[in-house]
Amino acid sequence: MEFTKGVNTLVGANDTGKSTLIEAINLALTGRIQGRALSQGLSPYLLNMDATREFVDGLRSGTNSPPVPPCMLIDLFLEESDATAVLRGTNNLHGEDACGIRIQAKLSHDYQEEYDAFVSVPASVRLVPTEYYRVDWLGFSGSSVTARSVPAAASVIDPTTFHWQAGIDHHMQQILRTTLDAKERVELSRQYRSLREEFSEKEAVKGINDRLKLTNAAITDRTLSLALDISQRSTWEGSLAAHLDDLPFPLIGKGEQNALKTLLALGRKADDAHIVLIEEPEAHLSFTGLRSLIARIEKHCEGKQVIIATHSTFVLNKLGLEALALLGAQKATRITDLPADTVEYFKKLAGFDTLRLVLARGAILVEGPSDELVVQRAYKDAHGRLPIEDGIDVISVGLSHKRFLDLAVRLKRRVWVVTDNDGKSPEQVRERFAQYLKEPCVSLHTGSDPTCVTLEPQIVAANDLRSLNAVLGTAYETATDLQAAMLADKTWAALAIFESGRSIVMPEYIQDAVKH
Repeated sequence: MEFTKGVNTLVGANDTGKSTLIEAINLALTGRIQGRALSQGLSPYLLNMDATREFVDGLRSGTNSPPVPPCMLIDLFLEESDATAVLRGTNNLHGEDACGIRIQAKLSHDYQEEYDAFVSVPASVRLVPTEYYRVDWLGFSGSSVTARSVPAAASVIDPTTFHWQAGIDHHMQQILRTTLDAKERVELSRQYRSLREEFSEKEAVKGINDRLKLTNAAITDRTLSLALDISQRSTWEGSLAAHLDDLPFPLIGKGEQNALKTLLALGRKADDAHIVLIEEPEAHLSFTGLRSLIARIEKHCEGKQVIIATHSTFVLNKLGLEALALLGAQKATRITDLPADTVEYFKKLAGFDTLRLVLARGAILVEGPSDELVVQRAYKDAHGRLPIEDGIDVISVGLSHKRFLDLAVRLKRRVWVVTDNDGKSPEQVRERFAQYLKEPCVSLHTGSDPTCVTLEPQIVAANDLRSLNAVLGTAYETATDLQAAMLADKTWAALAIFESGRSIVMPEYIQDAVKH
């Protein structure tokens, strides 16, 4: 997958790999996973499960030479610069002469004897034996790298995860450490040590220690006293806590915590390249809080590469559809050629349900709420369930079909456009959507009778008066009066049809859409 400068927005259904991708980037840049070095945190479950099954099946097939266990490998390509030149080489999957970092975990030859003994009983093997693996962290040059030699810094913000220990949020402390410069950290450390040293000089503490000197003779010949630990293992990071309006950071609202962590990471002044990885910034935030955070992200991301995983339409629209990377089917799709006016349209109307189209298997685009209800009922009558149960979303888009179609054709998302004819012939309506109907993923469905301008006249024309009165709970004597009532209160009519225990005959163009 390729990332662009500035903002990259990762979107996908659950379990498509958004979090995995963010974790992989951070792992390649830091050598650490969930706060621990990969060599310490390596687990069989970090390896692809399909590869694991293939390995286990190969062992149990009884071949003479047992299969080599799968390796975990991440290649992270970096932009060419003076700082990354030392990493240049061809030690990557493409064999490309490029600058970058590779981190991998694979079977170590040092444990070959133990591994051979382990696989000698294939029936007992269920997972990859990562205990016999070696972790290598290399530049594409083939030389080892360390955290100090990697020329790019990473900040991971995951609002959904909190790491508490004795009231300290270690995630927050890590961001603070990277936000403060070296002189500021040294000064904090010195002041903190001075305060701890002063503790032993307090009169009350001196009195306690004098008493301990007199009572410890039976235990040891040495002098026993109490003092605060001022060794290196006891540092200010582990004891000092950030406060907002005099409240300790862990005790403020989670939404405010998430926003502050994100902005501190974005505000970090790093001498090296800075990559900010954000998991679901919308977590714990109200709509207004999210709006404020996104505005600040836009302001502060200049000069940084920001990679955001989200399920929020607001985040997606405000940061721009041109930043969208859709994950699915083990690949990423980018919207690189979306018309600029369509991008601006969604930015200005961030409440539009863009993600519903992005994440659905397919979408039926309708003009309004009444069409949405009637189409859902038609689908249920035809298939015995609502369309969303099949991954088909019915989206009310007003007169903005083209904006959504710009997105759909680039995602190759199957879309059915159900629209009023507005007094035009089907050929005239098709002309309006001609540029999109060239795509096999788009089909158009509209009423064939120009005299039936909208949905309600189409329904009246397809049904007899008695049936419609029964469904709507009315007693109109003429179709004209019934049609006038339906047009006067479209939502009432559509809701009655949707909830009725009796079915009506749906207009032919709606039947055609839901049938396919």
